[in-house]
Amino acid sequence: MKGFKSLKFTTKRSIEALIFLVIFIGFFWLLAWKMTLPKMLNTFMQTAYSLLMETVFFLMAVCVLTGAIGKMLTEFGVVRLLENILRPLMKPLYNLPGVAALGALMTFLSDNPAIIGLSKDKNFNQYFKQYQLVSLTNFGTAFGMGLVVMAFMAAKGFFYGALVGFVGAIIGSIVSTRLMQRMTLKAYPEMEHPIEGGDEQQISFKSEGNVFQRLLNSVLDGGKSGVDIGLAIIPGVLVISTVVMMCTFGPSGEGGEYQGVAYEGVPIITWLASKINFVFDWLFGFKSPELISFPITALGAVGAALGLIPRFISEGIIDNNAIAVFTAMGMCWSGYLSTHTAMLDSLGQRKLISKAIGAHTIGGLVAGISAHWLFELIVLIFK
Repeated sequence: MKGFKSLKFTTKRSIEALIFLVIFIGFFWLLAWKMTLPKMLNTFMQTAYSLLMETVFFLMAVCVLTGAIGKMLTEFGVVRLLENILRPLMKPLYNLPGVAALGALMTFLSDNPAIIGLSKDKNFNQYFKQYQLVSLTNFGTAFGMGLVVMAFMAAKGFFYGALVGFVGAIIGSIVSTRLMQRMTLKAYPEMEHPIEGGDEQQISFKSEGNVFQRLLNSVLDGGKSGVDIGLAIIPGVLVISTVVMMCTFGPSGEGGEYQGVAYEGVPIITWLASKINFVFDWLFGFKSPELISFPITALGAVGAALGLIPRFISEGIIDNNAIAVFTAMGMCWSGYLSTHTAMLDSLGQRKLISKAIGAHTIGGLVAGISAHWLFELIVLIFK
């Protein structure tokens, strides 16, 4: 019996390996067939290098600065003040206790996993019912890397678009969190029970040392956490963004000839999107089919998606409306496909992974649609 199970496992892995090889070889064969193998390889390397030098280091600088700012805001009580201000909104908007505002602020200033550290803190999770606690996965993810995304967009000259996108992300987060709670309770009614009771005022931030020492430590510690985030996004930007770009943009030479330079490729995504671009135009206001590459990339890594922005700017196909949609969907999704599984696993709730992903997919789409139509409304009012 043991030998039979081993043979069955080996056969399954062999089939999986065969399918992977067919897809892997088929994909790069298609690129090489159109571009020629030497030019394809050169474009692959040149695009990754250009992204590293022109985008990744810029993103890392943004992460370091925002990390330092976020740590200072926490150290000197601004986060706590904002939490108290936002606390009354948590129940009516998200059906969450007031302390959940702290989770949104922490993920906005850092990244998705920050919510898990809080949710495992007994001094924090005692205010939640079980179904509310697991919905923090959706709630926190909707604000992940929010400060980095908004700072990046603003640095590129699209502050107003980013601001509208932030509002869209909030709308998407409400839909995602509420839907996750509804789906969880429907499948597991027993999760209606509270975890524990407690006094919300027990949560506090402790600081030690004089003002100068606290300022210096917060800047250094926050900057260091920014470096960690900057390093963490390198694989996503270089690998995912490179592949997406090579499936988005065509040849750069006159007469449609490939030069083997950065940002060339076979526009598979663009071709597919162009067939139904009227849908994306109505939902998101995308005038160019290439723009759909951003939300597709944001599914796996928002840092990688940001790597597409400079190219869109150089192509002249981006505007404040697109930035609003990008900000909303980038913040709300923020790579949830690559983080939801790990986050729910750490909470011991693997059974809810599909529900969390489904709810967040809908929430991200609502965020993008809301950002577009909110931007259109603002333009109409102030026209």
